[in-house]
Amino acid sequence: MPNERLRAAISEKGETVQSVAEHVGVDPKSVERWITLDRTPHRSHRWKAASFLGADEVYLWPATMKQAEKASTSELVTFYPNRGAVPAHLWTSLIGKATSQVEILVYAGLFLFDNHPDLADRLAEKAKAGAQVRIMLGDPESDMVRQRGEEEGIGDNLAARAKISHHYMTPATSTPGVELRLHDTILYNSIYRFDEDMLVNPHVLGAPAGQNPVLHFRYVPGGRTFRHYMRSFDYAWDRARPA
Repeated sequence: MPNERLRAAISEKGETVQSVAEHVGVDPKSVERWITLDRTPHRSHRWKAASFLGADEVYLWPATMKQAEKASTSELVTFYPNRGAVPAHLWTSLIGKATSQVEILVYAGLFLFDNHPDLADRLAEKAKAGAQVRIMLGDPESDMVRQRGEEEGIGDNLAARAKISHHYMTPATSTPGVELRLHDTILYNSIYRFDEDMLVNPHVLGAPAGQNPVLHFRYVPGGRTFRHYMRSFDYAWDRARPA
């Protein structure tokens, strides 16, 4: 049977067989076979095509489900019962080793600046060396930050902490490659991405972020969890405003 999901995804995105083939780097006839003969492309081609179309590869090619599930399970490195249980040396190591991407989504994340006073300078140096640095802080004037402060029992202190983090990061924003935005999304998770490693701090209603668990993921080709969280990051990024 033809792969109608793939056909529909191409059409809904306003693309063509030719444009998908050019982006993926294959012959248009290969893409035609993916559709008409329901052929499952090579793994790297699936990722490129799915990313280009803004779709989940398992949705486009359901036969890959078991493979994706196995890889996704392998992405979980470890679990920490709270943020304080994350070893200090792990934060230092992840920040230090990152060379291509540092992406952080928080409301304040002030603990990072408290524990790494030179963080802004280090991120600027990484950007000068070619890394992409994207930082999102909560908009201190937003209703979401106010509400989260009330839920955590600290009131306006959360907005104040976000302002302090903003102040610390501002000098780095004059460096090309360092982008700082303010967001007003409902923050279900704080995300700290350093190249292929990611720390995810889920938020529990009524509890400060520091008291909540942290999951350490490392990207595995074919895995979905790491990329799933990055899609969440990109969703917030597209809706945030430049600081």
